[in-house]
Amino acid sequence: MSQELIAILEQIEREKGIKKEILIEAVESALVSAARRVMEIGPDEELKVEIDPSNGKIRAFKNQEEITSIDFGRIAASTARQVIIQKIREAEKEIVFNDFQGKIGEIVSGTVYRFDKGNIIVDLLGKAEGILLKREQSPKEEFRQGQRIRAFVAEVKKDTKGPQIILSRAHPNLVKKLFELEVPEIFEGIVEIKSVARQAGERTKIAVYSKNEKVDSVGACVGMRGNRVRNIVNELQGEKIDIVRYSEDIREYIKAALSPAEIAEIKLDKELQKAEVIVENDQLSLAIGKHGQNVRLASRLISWELDIRTKEGQEEKKEAGDEGSAGKEVRQEEGAEGKEEAAAIGDLPGVGAKTLDSLKEAGYNTIDDIAKADPADLVKIKGIGPKKAQNLVEEAKKLTNK
Repeated sequence: MSQELIAILEQIEREKGIKKEILIEAVESALVSAARRVMEIGPDEELKVEIDPSNGKIRAFKNQEEITSIDFGRIAASTARQVIIQKIREAEKEIVFNDFQGKIGEIVSGTVYRFDKGNIIVDLLGKAEGILLKREQSPKEEFRQGQRIRAFVAEVKKDTKGPQIILSRAHPNLVKKLFELEVPEIFEGIVEIKSVARQAGERTKIAVYSKNEKVDSVGACVGMRGNRVRNIVNELQGEKIDIVRYSEDIREYIKAALSPAEIAEIKLDKELQKAEVIVENDQLSLAIGKHGQNVRLASRLISWELDIRTKEGQEEKKEAGDEGSAGKEVRQEEGAEGKEEAAAIGDLPGVGAKTLDSLKEAGYNTIDDIAKADPADLVKIKGIGPKKAQNLVEEAKKLTNK
């Protein structure tokens, strides 16, 4: 067995990257424990096991006297086999963890393996399994078993069963990474993505800037006859994408962000980062968008609060409501359902405009989502601590009677 043991250890070292010395130490330690149990060696008695790394010969010493019994030889063979198998499994898990830890923030490919309580288990090309949680899925997308899928690696956690790879199809950075893959100018650093605001399954606004005057940032992202952006839209199963030209002039940036609406006037409060945007009557619905979507995404994109109103002022402002003010709870027009959902989240104690946006970006779109959430997951969201997370879940349950 001696030479066979060394041959096996050396093969594992080559294939799995586990050093032979580590395996030898593990086998020696396991042999000491096994020998104490089987050979009735008392806790006060000294027991030592040595494996010669050159020839694999195993020697055991009880109170400095060598053990030569047949029982020990049998124990050695069985224990060495078990330890090696265990170490191989641990090493494989560690390799997968380290591999995907380095892929956080990247896009990976796989196939839909199975469905589990609304979650999608993805086979990542035979290397590992990823999980696409229900809240990380785009609400308009549907997948079939065996279908090819690309997803954003949001998180990698260690688990007793192996690494847990959390995937996302709803994360704003999924769109960002798709543009990096599709547009060479972005990959090469000529065109820079300044900001992304997304409502998964519905619409994304992405602000781009060219570092080269000869390269049009928007044109580069759109591509010849729109082929580049079309490929991304197809990947997102029809999600609309607005490519916005970034400008250091905040007025120009706001105009671009609120496209396709035409803006008549902009009044700025730079200290509070608020802007009052004046539009013609026929541009109001365009500026606000369905369920307030256009202004809400524009506000996230530029990180300013936008208040949309018509030239007539108060009357139209009241009619449009605070739906034109991104980051606030009220939603109007056809979006009565959307109004209830957003207002409910905004009604929770401690949920301001930034927290509301952060919750939505993390996939918590309704009060029901908060009520069902694990506080440990909410803590991962910027600006939410353990106590606040617990309070949010408790208050949400009260509102939903859960």
